[in-house]
This record gives sequence, C-alpha cells and structure tokens, in this order.
Amino acid sequence: MNLHAVRAIYRFEMARAWRTLMQSVISPVISTSLYFVVFGAAIGARIPEVDGVSYGAFIVPGLVMLSLLTQSISNASFGIYFPKFTGTIYELLSAPVSAFEIVLSYVGAAATKSVVLGLIILATAWLFVPLRIEHPVWMLLFLVLTAVTFSLFGFIIGIWADGFEKLQVVPLLIVTPLTFLGGSFYSIGMLPPFWQTVALFNPVVYLVSGFRWSFYGTADVHIALSLGVTFAFLAGSLAVVAWIFRTGYRLKA
Repeated sequence: MNLHAVRAIYRFEMARAWRTLMQSVISPVISTSLYFVVFGAAIGARIPEVDGVSYGAFIVPGLVMLSLLTQSISNASFGIYFPKFTGTIYELLSAPVSAFEIVLSYVGAAATKSVVLGLIILATAWLFVPLRIEHPVWMLLFLVLTAVTFSLFGFIIGIWADGFEKLQVVPLLIVTPLTFLGGSFYSIGMLPPFWQTVALFNPVVYLVSGFRWSFYGTADVHIALSLGVTFAFLAGSLAVVAWIFRTGYRLKA
C-alpha cells in the first residue's frame, strides 16, 4: 500500500477542514445548539419523559445522527467532486495510487471530520441537558460505522454529480427528511400502529434507534437489527464504489 499517498491526500483533506473551520465545524455546532434551545428547552418543558428519559436528553442522539449523516455526505462528496471540477482528478488517476487508497484517504478524512464534529456536538449537548452514556463502546462503534458508511455514500454522490447543485440534492431532499421522520425527535412507539409499520421502512430509524440505545438502553428496534442495517448500508456502499472504479464511471472531469 502507498501509505505516503494515502497520508498526503488525508492530510490535504483535513487541512481544508481547518481552513474552512466556520463552515465545517462552527456552523453545524451552532445549528444543532439551536435545536437544543428550541426543542430541548422551549418544547421539552411541555413534553413528559419519553421512555423514562427527559425530552431534551432524548433528542440528543437523533440530533447527533442528523449532523453526522449530513456532514459525512457533504464532506466526502465535495472532497472528490472538487478535483473533478478543477481537472486535477487526472493527476490523481495517473499517480501510482490504487482505487482502494483513493477511497481510504478521502473517505477516511470525511469520516474523521464527521466523528470529531459528532463528539463536539455531544460535548455541547452536556451544556444544555443532563446526559448519560450506558454503552460508550457501542456509542463509538455506531458513531464510526455511520460516519464511514455515509462518507462512502457521499463519495458516490460526488462522483455522480456533474454540478454543485447536485451535491445538495440527496442530502437536502432525501437524507434530511428521512432523518426527521426517523425518530430523531420522537419514539416511533408514540405513532399509531399503521404509521409505526410505515416508519420501519425508513432505514434511518434503525441508525437512530441503535445510537439512542447506546445512550439510554432503550430502542425502537432491537440492537442486533440496527447493527445489521448499518452493516448492510456499509456493504452496499462498498459494492457501489468498487463498481465505479471497475467501470470508470464518471471518474474524469
């Protein structure tokens, strides 16, 4: 493995995040903090406990997952799309760097930034609501797996997109609505039976439920099912990325 190339691309992507600190870190943290203020304080004071957890604390895993999904996709998609846009993708494709090394460096950098952001948001949440993490190892596992999986998904979007507007289509029109409807702000057990069944077709429900279980030990679906869906996402994303490099689909500017 060409570790020098992997390290160079990884460091370049991480340096870009620090150069755009306001957009990459501060803006998502402020946006999530507003959710804590509006939902946790204003609305939460009028809502009883959910599954034995105060409403303000209950929504923390969902809000972290919302930021994690959107930022993972955004970081990875822009990271690979920008070389296509500027034409420097040819330098990357002609360099002695394998497809695995390209994916490892870009997806690794995007996932690292998302995990760091998720941890910062968690630390910020402690300023607003009392939190407990009953299963910290599982929490980190879900955090890393979700960041890697959706960074791969963002990598695919970055290769598919042929304009900056397309980079925002999937996160804004698909991922964000699915996250809001995936139990981020409520337990699906609070829904009527018909809508509980409909909600189970939303894959984000399993991600949010598993992540919330690692905090409070309560979940809308079994933890094994949440892990299974997460690994299925990961396997599907890896399969699509492998197909892209095998066929050369839109790898040129």
